Amino acid sequence: EQNLVAVAVGFGTRGKVPFASTFATFFTRAFDQIRVAGISMANLKLVGSHVGVSIGEDGPSQMALEDLAMMRAVIGSVVLYPSDAVSTEKLLEVMAQHRGIFFLRTSRPKTPVIYKNDEQFPIGGAKIVRQNAGDKVTVVGAGVTLHEALKAADALAKEGISITVIDAYSIKPLGKDVIKAAAQKTGNLVVTVEDHYAEGGLGDAVAGELSCEGVKVHKLAVRELPRSGKAEELLAKFGIDAAAIVKKVKSLV
Repeated sequence: EQNLVAVAVGFGTRGKVPFASTFATFFTRAFDQIRVAGISMANLKLVGSHVGVSIGEDGPSQMALEDLAMMRAVIGSVVLYPSDAVSTEKLLEVMAQHRGIFFLRTSRPKTPVIYKNDEQFPIGGAKIVRQNAGDKVTVVGAGVTLHEALKAADALAKEGISITVIDAYSIKPLGKDVIKAAAQKTGNLVVTVEDHYAEGGLGDAVAGELSCEGVKVHKLAVRELPRSGKAEELLAKFGIDAAAIVKKVKSLV
């Protein structure tokens, strides 16, 4: 992985547009090279797959649960996190078209396609995928947890509770204005849900940007050492599935 990143940086200095891909957790082995690439203002595109507990049976050694924190800390980096096939393809195009260090976090589960083929995903944006008048809480997800948030929205709607659901596909820079505007309509209550440890990921990104605006951010994240199991079982066990989101929303409203 160290050599993978170093060779990619070399290609970038020669005018190529290098993409280097591996399990996201293995990029931790190459953090020195990634950090120095940031200092060198390199043109480097990293794609990290098999993230979070949702990879299932492979177990904790293969689960990237620190990658967002690591890549957010790199100077000048852009961190992107698609949720379906369309957003993945569009964000890859964005990475190729812009110079700098980019990290794309891809998930293992076969998530349904929720976007049309002409949807655009600008850097620093976010998508409102569910919103109604009278929403009680804004729920922010990305990747697999966006789909869990949509399931939660359907379940809550049956009980007369409506929520706004936002896709934070751009983790750094964050789609702050979109999330802030939605939060203002839901009493400044925000729940973030991520397939990542609680430190340094989506929840911290949202809280870091919006806490000074008076927004109360409640984080759902993986808070203990995971284990091997089926994806849906692990999402439930570590409190980041639709049922956990429903429970958290109810506790707030």
